[in-house]
Amino acid sequence: MREQEYRVPRSHGPRVAVIGGGHGLSTMLRGLKQYTENLSAIVTVADDGGGSGMLRQDLGMPPPGDIRNCMEALANTEPVMRELLHYRFTEGSLAGQSFGNLFLAALNGISPSFDVAVRRMSEVLAITGRVLPVTTADVQLEAEFENGATVVGESKIFYCKKQEDCRIRQVRLIPEKPRALPEALSAIQEADMIVLGPGSLYTSIIPNLLVGGIAEAIQASDALKVYVCNVMTQEGETEGYTVSDHIAALFSHSAPGLFDICLTNSSPIPKAVAARYAEEGAERIRCDRAACEALGVEVVERPVATVQNGYVRHEPSALARELILLHAERSVRIAGDRFDFRRGTYRQEKRW
Repeated sequence: MREQEYRVPRSHGPRVAVIGGGHGLSTMLRGLKQYTENLSAIVTVADDGGGSGMLRQDLGMPPPGDIRNCMEALANTEPVMRELLHYRFTEGSLAGQSFGNLFLAALNGISPSFDVAVRRMSEVLAITGRVLPVTTADVQLEAEFENGATVVGESKIFYCKKQEDCRIRQVRLIPEKPRALPEALSAIQEADMIVLGPGSLYTSIIPNLLVGGIAEAIQASDALKVYVCNVMTQEGETEGYTVSDHIAALFSHSAPGLFDICLTNSSPIPKAVAARYAEEGAERIRCDRAACEALGVEVVERPVATVQNGYVRHEPSALARELILLHAERSVRIAGDRFDFRRGTYRQEKRW
């Protein structure tokens, strides 16, 4: 017997469906595209703030921002095109608006539907994988707090929570259970690994689970299911939350046991950085492993975070590496092949 080693092409990588929104999702995609071309990003459309909110209000289209961020992360374009997409106008009525959002808005204007516009922009940018709005319905996010107060509008939740000074009890979509994009359901059903997060718990991740059929498709899948927990609590949303609090909130808005594993960060946070976060009411999320296991979730701690410009962020390569390793360890068993993650290869045992 001898071992023949060969490089795994990205085209043969696992089929990964990632679900969420915000900058956390696009950060993860930048890393994952180095390992697999079989990526499907399923993105929330509940945002109503900033430039996306303006276009949503003025043009009656779904918010483009989170989707545009994901396409930028997966794009295979010239540097000038990447710079152009990221450009934000600084003056006049377009101040603060990004060219990427306007580009997608223009495509939406000449396309029969928003998902077709997203597909066309994906083709222009030659992205790795695909980006899918979770629904094309016009949805609003409503939050209910523990004191009974409610607020409608994703962008208003932060301020309302600060005013009410209590936890969010639940969020819901208006209208309830909008129809999921069929391609989003297919991506979940066909996935080898499903990843939730990272991102804002109540405004980026959970809204996807409230779309009709999404939670059910995840629950029915035999794929490896991983939740990537944020590193720090989020002011105006998850102050004081532990890892198990995040898991419990996800389960209560979908179904118990929706995922198998929670990936958390083990990298140290510099004291000066932690002190600055504390001034804003944020802190490192405490990993209460026993409480997580009581919810039926295995906690895996790995060094997946870094500090950039004074802010704690997931490091794209490290996060993707650990996710692919988890999949290799738990899922890949092909005719005696073994994945050597350190070298990025399979070792195929051959008998002579």
